[in-house]
Amino acid sequence: MKALYRKYRPTSLADVVGEEQVTKVLGDSLKAGKIGHAYLFVGPRGCGKTSVARIFAHEVNGFKYEVEDDYVDIIEIDGASNRGIDNIRELREKVMIAPTTGKYKVYIIDEVHMLTKEAFNALLKTLEEPPEHAIFIMATTDFYKVPVTIVSRAQTYTFKLADYDTMFKHLKGIVEKEGIKIDDDALSIIVKRGGGSFRDSLSLLDQISTLSCDTISRELVVSALGLPEDEKVRGLLELSVSSDTASISNELKEILLTGIKPEVLAEEMINLILAEPRPEYLPLLSKLPEVRAPFAEAKLLTTLCLKDSVSAPVVAPVATPRPVFAKAEIPKPVEAPKPVEPVKAPVSAPPVSAEFNWDDFLARVKELNDAVAMQAKKCTYNYNGTTLTLYPDKNITKIILSKDGNKKILIDAGAGVKITIGEVGETPESAPKDELLSKISDIMGGKVENDGHGGNPF
Repeated sequence: MKALYRKYRPTSLADVVGEEQVTKVLGDSLKAGKIGHAYLFVGPRGCGKTSVARIFAHEVNGFKYEVEDDYVDIIEIDGASNRGIDNIRELREKVMIAPTTGKYKVYIIDEVHMLTKEAFNALLKTLEEPPEHAIFIMATTDFYKVPVTIVSRAQTYTFKLADYDTMFKHLKGIVEKEGIKIDDDALSIIVKRGGGSFRDSLSLLDQISTLSCDTISRELVVSALGLPEDEKVRGLLELSVSSDTASISNELKEILLTGIKPEVLAEEMINLILAEPRPEYLPLLSKLPEVRAPFAEAKLLTTLCLKDSVSAPVVAPVATPRPVFAKAEIPKPVEAPKPVEPVKAPVSAPPVSAEFNWDDFLARVKELNDAVAMQAKKCTYNYNGTTLTLYPDKNITKIILSKDGNKKILIDAGAGVKITIGEVGETPESAPKDELLSKISDIMGGKVENDGHGGNPF
């Protein structure tokens, strides 16, 4: 009996689920007859890069795609096992030979990032002057390992993991076709454990479908996959905040005695933190991925019990000592920004100000709450004399810092400085211009503007 992930592998671009941003462009290029000589497919494992490469290789040649077929003009190469310069030299020699049956000879190089530096250099020569009948489709999970010289000569397409709704709908259709009786709650667990990978999700469904029962329930899936209950995971996270070593140890022992592996429990805790982020849980994300053999159980216990592994719950402080600034304990309120010379510095460097010291500010935030300080450190910032604007690097950072309790901690640490949270991806250089400066700039021919670091041309 054929495995589900092979049975339901797409055989045309129209069959591919969840990658419309790729399949539509490729489909349009086929209709227009605009075919490139090199393509780079980037994305996590199991998202369909190789499947789409095979489909495209068939459709560009007008071949009918069957999963088990084998065309001499479509050559698949595993970059992990054919990574040396001799392998690429052999490819360069064979690529000059005209295709046998199709219009194009298509080379699919999977895990292309595994090639050696010398092999990449040899491949580059072919990509610079490819024969008209040759097409290269390279796939990688590690885009950053592919030399920029290769990337610049290929059309890059980014694949993504399927979202929950897309995957659930896809699996729901398959279980109906296969006559598999399974509860929606049970199917939901498979979707979550599949992590957006069609291959992994279908493999899990294949495994679960062999259970002998009238209807596969949530409890059966949890038991078969050796998963902890969500309530148990939440309870363990709550205990980790309290640093109650005895309670953590007892609860962990009780969970592990059910046969659940420490690595699986750590993964479930990570997934829950990502799904329901709370500041006091975030420090665990730096330690939980390290829970693996050998001594996985000991690593997990240590991670949960160490007092420094997590911060206390975020609460507004009752009394707040004054922060220490560079030249004064508390900056006096001013009616307008004081003139300062423009400062040329990289985005990540603190702006120079006589009234504000970034390191002192972070130190004060850390005294009030370590988790909030950790998020603040991920921001670039701008201080214009009265207002400190933090620019988060990611959306989760903005969400955390914008919460009322956490925002109050920043305000208390600023002691009179107005605190605002900017947009994700924005930098001091890209921040909106001061309205007054913009008007003056227009009058003076566009030469006067805020330098993004609190500097003022006057």
